[in-house]
Amino acid sequence: MEKSSKVLAKEDDFVDMLNASYDDYEGVTVDVKEDMDENVFATLLQTSISQWRQKKCSYTTAPNWLGKKGVWLKLSLEFASLVKPAVKQGFWYHHAEPTYLMLVYWIPETNHTLPSNASHRVGVAAFVVNSEGEILVVQQKSGVFKGTGVWKLPTGSVEEGEDICTAAIREVKEETGVSSMTIV
Repeated sequence: MEKSSKVLAKEDDFVDMLNASYDDYEGVTVDVKEDMDENVFATLLQTSISQWRQKKCSYTTAPNWLGKKGVWLKLSLEFASLVKPAVKQGFWYHHAEPTYLMLVYWIPETNHTLPSNASHRVGVAAFVVNSEGEILVVQQKSGVFKGTGVWKLPTGSVEEGEDICTAAIREVKEETGVSSMTIV
């Protein structure tokens, strides 16, 4: 990402703004690719938000960056020093991944409608029956049911990007050593 791009704010009046992409939901995404001075970043961010907030312009063909609502700020971990000036501008944490932080900002003076980050995990339980009609059950070696004598189905969590059926087969193998071939 270049530090900024010059855009026409009014006729013959150019301003520096952060480079951004625009979506169909009146959103803006800024993906910071290069480090910059915190003060320069804060100024560019403030100017950019001001321009994105505008609903009208003085010429007939309004650029696609006017009248935006939500701003998504993606910061690679090596640029974490830019979090502080963003938070001072009113951004808040949305989520973090192993390689980046995502902060968000709501421009209108209304309740925000930005989607929440994922907050749930998908769990699986496997009901395994052999050719003799026996059901596979386990007792926990750790956890809530450890030492209680309770028998339960093999269970576990689906890993990111994993098919739910594949997860059930994997969990059975991990917990019992049994290779289950089909899931219905």
